Amino acid sequence: MSIIGIAIGIATIVALGLITAGLEDSVQTSFNEGGAEITVMNSTNVGGGSALLDSSLIDDLKNVTNVSDAAGQLSVSDSNPLLEQSDSPGMGTRFYGINASKLNLVGIKDVNGSVYEDGSYEAIVGLSYSDLYNVSIGDNLTLFGHDFEVVGIFESGSMLADNGVYASLDTLQNLSDTSDVSSIYVKTSEGANDTIVGDNIEDKYGNLTVLTSEELSSIFDNVTDILDTASLAISGLAIFVGAIGVVNTMVMTVYERTKEIGVLKSIGWKSKKILMMILGETLVLTTLSGIVGSILGISIAEIGVKLIGREGFSLVYTPKTFILAFGITIIVGIIGGVYPAYKASKLAPTEALRYE
Repeated sequence: MSIIGIAIGIATIVALGLITAGLEDSVQTSFNEGGAEITVMNSTNVGGGSALLDSSLIDDLKNVTNVSDAAGQLSVSDSNPLLEQSDSPGMGTRFYGINASKLNLVGIKDVNGSVYEDGSYEAIVGLSYSDLYNVSIGDNLTLFGHDFEVVGIFESGSMLADNGVYASLDTLQNLSDTSDVSSIYVKTSEGANDTIVGDNIEDKYGNLTVLTSEELSSIFDNVTDILDTASLAISGLAIFVGAIGVVNTMVMTVYERTKEIGVLKSIGWKSKKILMMILGETLVLTTLSGIVGSILGISIAEIGVKLIGREGFSLVYTPKTFILAFGITIIVGIIGGVYPAYKASKLAPTEALRYE
């Protein structure tokens, strides 16, 4: 039970550590590969609402100091199946409308096949989306009862973009009966301070949420910090139970080996040597738990990623994850072994030898 308890705790730390590191790497890649340094949204749209931005703001933003380009994007979806012939779940396809010439601002540069024409009922899909829903060039995706032919598949290196479907902004605006956009991506001039540019946009236009890549990264870091804390809390309970089990196990071991310890003392073993022997055995026990837990955690994380089916997402193996895991096992081993080891070292040889 002691090994199982500690192993479960370590498995939780390792699995969530690998997944969190993978998410961090993917999101960082999104920021690095994405062309725009600033994202502009309506202040009431940040929480996932439907508030839109007037398209005229796109040209206004292009005139802001140190802004080299800007593009609007409209996000729409309905409850239609993704593909009539698809085995995918019956959830709506989310389309992102952006002018074909501005795809570089969302990190899309290389497309296998062709890029849709503005005003057409054509679409391109990310490689992860294509793999997940078995979508190929020539297939049709449905939005508001209209078929969009898939003409290209892209891989941007961004998990967010590679799970998306992109089509003509004009077409999606016509289907949605709006001329507005959900967000605007802003490309700053080379060498410009993104934070200053973002502040200038907020000051000039008000009632906007302006997020730089650094701010988006910081928001995500806060989320991963919460995940890390939750991981430690969950695993901490399992490890605590395991630590109690270690103490009980080693106390019983000392009890069962009382006569053996008496013999060792009678032939000259010092109390310190006895203490180190029991403590060493405890560390071996907890280290074994750490190895089992690490293997279990890796397996859970790998299986989880495959079940989710996010081909664009991969686990990231960092020394930090395993140093934390084995650091905890060593600490648990020391704490759990101190009392049994001390108890063994204080046994009187004569009493121990008489023990049956």
